[in-house]
Amino acid sequence: HDLPASVLFFAAPASRWTRGGASGERSLRMTPPPVSYVDRLGTTYPLNSPRWCADAAEADGSPMPLMLTDRTGGITRSQIDASVRSLWRYSASFPLECASPISLGEGCTPLVRRPFGSGGGEVHFKCEWFNPTCSFKDRGASVMLSLLRQQGVTHVLEDSSGNGGAAVACYATAGGLGATIMAPSSTSPAKTVAMRAYGAEVELIPGSRQATADAAVAAHGREGRGGGSVFYASHAWHPFFLQGTKTLAYELWEDLGFRAPDNVIIPTGGGSNVMGCDIGFGELLAAGEISRRPRLFCAQPLACSPICTAFLEESGRSDGKPTPEEWNAPVATIAEGASIARPVRLSETCDALR
Repeated sequence: HDLPASVLFFAAPASRWTRGGASGERSLRMTPPPVSYVDRLGTTYPLNSPRWCADAAEADGSPMPLMLTDRTGGITRSQIDASVRSLWRYSASFPLECASPISLGEGCTPLVRRPFGSGGGEVHFKCEWFNPTCSFKDRGASVMLSLLRQQGVTHVLEDSSGNGGAAVACYATAGGLGATIMAPSSTSPAKTVAMRAYGAEVELIPGSRQATADAAVAAHGREGRGGGSVFYASHAWHPFFLQGTKTLAYELWEDLGFRAPDNVIIPTGGGSNVMGCDIGFGELLAAGEISRRPRLFCAQPLACSPICTAFLEESGRSDGKPTPEEWNAPVATIAEGASIARPVRLSETCDALR
């Protein structure tokens, strides 16, 4: 094999609902069916109006997340817009056409080949801090906010204590959208200063990280500044965000000479990069551009690793670790950005890793 065995980068999990197919054969359908939102019960909703969750709730009464229905296939190398130096070069793979995307040059980050370990191996490192706000979340924010703006959204709400809030704040302002970011009152001012600098209104919520998430859900639909309603545009919940993170797969494929790597190792909190890679490589497989999916690996902080715990439990094993009840608790970790106690799409992330 003439490719390095592994790629390491900041990423997260994909969904069973979005895989393009397992055979790699090209579709013979001339007109693919329109893409729709779909919930865990199989109920579909049209994309012509914005929504962030299903009409149905989970058994415990909590909101049910949405994905998108399968595309007939991904794009081929001939459909890449080589004139565009951003992730929008892959816009033909997105569920909606977007005449005026909100783009700041996100994506197309360096892929650096380096020696790794003592055995003489090499890996590629995907350097996502080269994105405009220094994290992979710019990928999801660009696509999510571009498509939501096209759907008529004028003011967005996000709950985040870090990179997600900064990305949404930045891209909302760049796209002329109002932005409100909710964060726990214990959040360091160093983390909220960027959100404020980008022009977002920051609301500090007393209590836990979960209390902040609950407050954001409750605020969906309230009146925003300048009129109009506020839309909950969450990087953890909205399926359009995963359409941005899936471009990681397309970039790896293109940068490696239109071939898939053997393995992709992904530091993971909520799973959006794992899911993005699963979606993207699944689409490329369905389009006949690759012959197999790479193996996806998830790396989590030892003090907060619910995805790893759930993955082991599904195979009848146990790591002896209780599921965390709260963000970065009961044991704190310096990797707090990846310390997500309750990932929204936990089961779908495990499916992607399997």
